[in-house]
Amino acid sequence: MKSTGQGDFYPGSNLSAHKKPTQVAIERSLSLAGLILLALYAGFRIQGTVLSRMAVDTFARAAQKVPISDTLSPSDTSQIDFSVWSESRIQSYRQSLARHSSPTLAVLRITNIQLEVPVLDGTDTLSLNRGIGWIRGTTQPGQLGNIGLAGHRDGFFRRLKDLRIGERAELLTLDRTDTFVIDSMRVVNPQDVSVLKPGGPSLTLVTCYPFYFVGSAPQRYIVHASIVRSVADSSTAPAEGKSTRETRN
Repeated sequence: MKSTGQGDFYPGSNLSAHKKPTQVAIERSLSLAGLILLALYAGFRIQGTVLSRMAVDTFARAAQKVPISDTLSPSDTSQIDFSVWSESRIQSYRQSLARHSSPTLAVLRITNIQLEVPVLDGTDTLSLNRGIGWIRGTTQPGQLGNIGLAGHRDGFFRRLKDLRIGERAELLTLDRTDTFVIDSMRVVNPQDVSVLKPGGPSLTLVTCYPFYFVGSAPQRYIVHASIVRSVADSSTAPAEGKSTRETRN
């Protein structure tokens, strides 16, 4: 007997017709979600290579400075190389970008180890996640004395492991550029604060040690550098020209 067709069920016919718009909507939603996630990931990558540079650029605009070393073009210094950073430090750095930090006091630049980092006021968690910090109680950047700067061993200051005696470091403040030469590197116990005692014009960089120690590092790595040259910014120099102060060993 022939079927009248009424009440017959053909798999994939009416059910398929009802599901098709829903499936299309789901697929579009998933595609949109994928694009959003991709955009967020790209955004974090851009933050990781650009936003720390913004602190340096803001400082540079305020100081009306140009790069000291002709070997460093803007494209060379506009990105942060995270290759030696720990993953947790990268995450802490990115999280710090969403929070307000203290103004930049100076910029530390060590060309030989490809380091350029803002110096922030203090050694609180946010400052050390965003850049490096001025150790209060030591001479402030831009003044004469022993300037103490601290940074994380698994972040910006991990590059200190590649530093060599005789290499130079530049400290840019709003009105001058001081150039230092590295004259010693040593490991001390955390209780040894003699490295930060007042003294002649110098720069002391402090980070934890060993650089790749898992957990709380038991020692401190100290880099000491003596000033060899100090050049005033042209916008604040005396009328007869740029003021230069140089020290020779």
